[in-house]
Amino acid sequence: MTPPTPRHAALDILRITDAPVKAAATLALDASAPLDCDAAIQEPPGLPGRPERPRLVAHTSLKSPPLSTPAGVAALLHAIAHIEFNAINLALDVCWRFPGMPEAFYRDWLHIAQEEATHFTLLREHLLSMGFDYGDFDAHNALWDMAERTRHDILARIALVPRTLEARGLDASPAVKRKLIGAGDRRAGEILDVILRDEIGHVAAGNRWYRHLCDERGLDPVATYAELAARYEAPRLRAPFNLEARRQAGFSQAELDALQHGGR
Repeated sequence: MTPPTPRHAALDILRITDAPVKAAATLALDASAPLDCDAAIQEPPGLPGRPERPRLVAHTSLKSPPLSTPAGVAALLHAIAHIEFNAINLALDVCWRFPGMPEAFYRDWLHIAQEEATHFTLLREHLLSMGFDYGDFDAHNALWDMAERTRHDILARIALVPRTLEARGLDASPAVKRKLIGAGDRRAGEILDVILRDEIGHVAAGNRWYRHLCDERGLDPVATYAELAARYEAPRLRAPFNLEARRQAGFSQAELDALQHGGR
């Protein structure tokens, strides 16, 4: 039997419901295998595969124990692990959902999916060492909600997931690291350093392919972003911003100016 192409394999893995199994399958994916870039793949029901736990609730309903307790530290790490689990799903979803992009596009997102799986695995292993596991705390679904809203529009997906929601991780990382180290968890700080390093590259890929799509369509990137953010009701972004990390990730000065002046 002919093995599935990486794009078909990405969809198969996206359907897995067990989080650690999904992460392991993502890491085992042969991202260098021949691609079928133009294949239009039919969407199956039930995407994405997700475990029964964590229970998904409105973000306003999330209540965490104080960081002065082991449960509070674990709850914060769990929230980050949940983001990384969603990020695996998001990268896999981009790989199969949108046909007709250059081969390098799919290679980028397969690589990103594997780095997100590494991040999730590091965080889960650390949680296990503390006596907790992924699923022990409630979580929200904001990242995947935006994926649903942009499921038919690749330009909006790239503009509003890696360049907006995931880029918020660049802004949040320094403060979260300080909190965890202040709570005495140096290992968590080391893991966040790995995540920040890799996430700069992920957001850079989003910037690269967003500009590619804008160039193809003759669109101004700054004006188009503002229009997409309004149309798809992206959250208004508020300071502080990690401008150094955003510059490393390829945001132009015009984009950073618009961000600081308009909050988008």
